[in-house]
Amino acid sequence: MGIQNRLVQYKDDDTVLEGLLAWDDSVPGPRPGVLVSHAWSGRSDFEDGKANALAGLGYVAFALDLYGKGVRGSNNEENSALMQPFLDDRTMLQNRLIQSLTTLREQAEVDASKTAAIGFCFGGLCVLDIARTGEDIGGVVSFHGLLGAPGNTMGKSIRAKVLALHGWDDPMAPPDAVIEFSAEMSAMQADWQLHAYGNTMHAFTNPEADDKAFGTVYDADAERRSWAAMQNFLQELFDG
Repeated sequence: MGIQNRLVQYKDDDTVLEGLLAWDDSVPGPRPGVLVSHAWSGRSDFEDGKANALAGLGYVAFALDLYGKGVRGSNNEENSALMQPFLDDRTMLQNRLIQSLTTLREQAEVDASKTAAIGFCFGGLCVLDIARTGEDIGGVVSFHGLLGAPGNTMGKSIRAKVLALHGWDDPMAPPDAVIEFSAEMSAMQADWQLHAYGNTMHAFTNPEADDKAFGTVYDADAERRSWAAMQNFLQELFDG
């Protein structure tokens, strides 16, 4: 008894995807489901670990797969090549994200009426895009996410609650981008929050991030504070 994992294959058109479902089988009955959206390299041990950590908090977590079963990047060039098509076609990205969310909701362990999504780096942008579509999801949490608007959601309202956890010195989302994001969220009538961590760069939750020149640096304090903020946010969503 304890934390269980199951690989789940699903499809978006002809692309076969494979995510990891995590849950605690000592918790009875369906429970809230949390989607975990990966960084630019694809689904990895990092995201699977976050899914297991969420399972330990009593949720059912699904580490999604955007790139295809077994497709992963191993360096910055490969990662960028995998991510860029989705940045260029945000409608394609949003459709694949919604398919991943639908797959989570279909799992027997999940209360489909109670869902949320969290994401890291590129995955942060992804969960924000789920909210931007107007999808009926309880809330989304972006950890050091890219913040740029997709350009295809003008005139829509955000139903999800939004929490952005951000390193203020993140070169991939500098202060001007944060201000633009806040204006976008307000214009879309979102219930939104922003937590900014001073002297903190991109990828602050990843212990392997150690490239100051590239702008990716782990910060243990920001990791701890952001995870606590996420827990409070999810508790508010699901427990009222």
